[in-house]
Amino acid sequence: MKKIMSIGLALLCCSMVAFGADTVVTSPNGQIKVSINTTDGLSWTVSRNGKTVYTESGIALNVGGKILGDKAKVKSIKQKAGSQIIHPVVPLKFAEIRDSYNEVTINYGAYQVLLRVMDNAVAHRFVLNQKGDVEIMDEQFNLRPANDFTAHYQTASSFNTSYEELYQHKSLSEWQQDDKMATAPLLLSAPDDTQLLIGESDVDDYPHMFFLTKNGTITTTFPKAPISWEPRGDRSETITQEAAYIAKTNGQRALPWRWVAVTDSKGIIEQTIPVQLARRSVLTDTSWIKPGQFSWEWWNGAAPYGPDVDFKAGCNYDTYCYFADFAAKYGIEYILLDEGWAKSTTDPFNGNDELRLPELIKYCDAKGVKIVLWLPWLAVYNNFDTIFKTYADWGITAVKIDFMDHADQWMVNFYKRVTAEAAKYHIIIDWHGAFTPAGLEQEYPNLLSYEGVLGLEQGARCTTDNTLFIPFIRNAVGPADFTPGCMYNMQPERYRATRPNSGAMGTRAFQMALYVVLESGVQMLADNPTRYYEADDCTRYIASVPTTWDETRCLAAQAGEYVVVAKRKGAKWFIGAITNGTARDLTLSLDFLSAGQHQLTAYKDGKNAEYQAMHYNKVEQSVNASTQLNIHLAKNGGWAAVIE
Repeated sequence: MKKIMSIGLALLCCSMVAFGADTVVTSPNGQIKVSINTTDGLSWTVSRNGKTVYTESGIALNVGGKILGDKAKVKSIKQKAGSQIIHPVVPLKFAEIRDSYNEVTINYGAYQVLLRVMDNAVAHRFVLNQKGDVEIMDEQFNLRPANDFTAHYQTASSFNTSYEELYQHKSLSEWQQDDKMATAPLLLSAPDDTQLLIGESDVDDYPHMFFLTKNGTITTTFPKAPISWEPRGDRSETITQEAAYIAKTNGQRALPWRWVAVTDSKGIIEQTIPVQLARRSVLTDTSWIKPGQFSWEWWNGAAPYGPDVDFKAGCNYDTYCYFADFAAKYGIEYILLDEGWAKSTTDPFNGNDELRLPELIKYCDAKGVKIVLWLPWLAVYNNFDTIFKTYADWGITAVKIDFMDHADQWMVNFYKRVTAEAAKYHIIIDWHGAFTPAGLEQEYPNLLSYEGVLGLEQGARCTTDNTLFIPFIRNAVGPADFTPGCMYNMQPERYRATRPNSGAMGTRAFQMALYVVLESGVQMLADNPTRYYEADDCTRYIASVPTTWDETRCLAAQAGEYVVVAKRKGAKWFIGAITNGTARDLTLSLDFLSAGQHQLTAYKDGKNAEYQAMHYNKVEQSVNASTQLNIHLAKNGGWAAVIE
């Protein structure tokens, strides 16, 4: 169970006489200052180390046609300081998170606006105090960054999106000319390495946020609440009628947090803002939640081809036994049965005849490996009352649910309803075709990962240039199922691959480093067991990388260019480094190591990796806390190491 230990709460209450005058709130470390003005509506200006970085204005909520926040009379302003320690159930960065902030409550009577200032972020939310249910027609804020910021964002042609588009990198005026929405989160980068990451947390009974831009200002937009819909095929739906409102919800509640990280590239990697703002776990027993690695057959075509293969490969018993044997050999906790395991995608209870599912479950159990079943979300929706109990009776402990592709209020509630029901039967979930994390994974930590990322399954669309932004945008807000692990590696200009001989851009060391750089409670080994057997030393390293961590340190970073991350689990440190199409030489300080000598084992780009991307070298050396480590990354290359 997630534990919270309060380490101090100081309350400073005051009623302001001149409400129009600036109220100044600073972060606990004094680096961020927020000047609030209530003269004409509500707005604030944010500065970091004395330099203005953005202004936020037009903070408003339309409830039943009445605008809250527009020239409303302030009744009182109160300030408080808070501090606590959070222990996440599934620690993707830190086993212990220190959460300190200064907060202002601006009271308007029927509602309040909370403004929280942390050492690396500013967040706000509406708190309603109204009777019965209310219809929220719209929510808005206008964020205007200072000059010279470049926006890095994922577009959406409509609210029906799988969140798997390439990142765009444009000025706000160029973005406006595109006339497209952007999904959350959104990154703004300045030449001096000031980074503004805009996101949301504690999204509950409410739609997810999208962005538009106009005249140098970023504003919000939301999908309307669906009134009726009908299935479209076996895995999608057509909304046939929408409400005028974005949410119909309880009038006595806090709405989602809207937050802006104000930091640098290294700070983006280390921040834990979404966890700090999320609600805590409601599960009293979480001992059954087992993060880990999956051996996955879909990407490699379920077609092992080694000399020990004497069976017809496919979605059948012999093939999955082979995957289970591979998983057991390397200590991989799960094998995933993707589309094709069932007789029909609409029937989640009957495996195809060649699968012999009950027998396969017994075989995997004997090997100490658990089975994960892929499901289109409509199959879950249509069998909600029985599916998880049935799977629990079978011995299934995890599911991958796919193709939701919507982020409206109904779908947000569906995620929660399903995740909560699965928790009753001790089943973990990996959501695919999914919106980005925004707090549900903290409330129900059996939700170990989401897709909603342009990952390896996208083949030629999955460029290293795009992947380099994932740690700074999508992965910065929560777990992302990127599905790394390719052992058939190519430089982008030489990429030629298709299933069953799937390949990936970037060097071998780049792929290996992704297991440290990327965050997910479930981490796939996407390639063919035959290839992993052929690259035994690489596979042993990959399989040894944890999916949860005690400590995270970003050693070097420039958003979208390169990143070097060190992560500790127990007494071991793992380091992952990746770069885009520019080769780099970096010097890393190992001053985070404990006293004494340590053994480093590293996998680095070989001298020919810029042409033959599979070329790598394994090196070993003794290191200590005073070691200055010089590493070279080939273009689209990487560096992966363990120190013990």
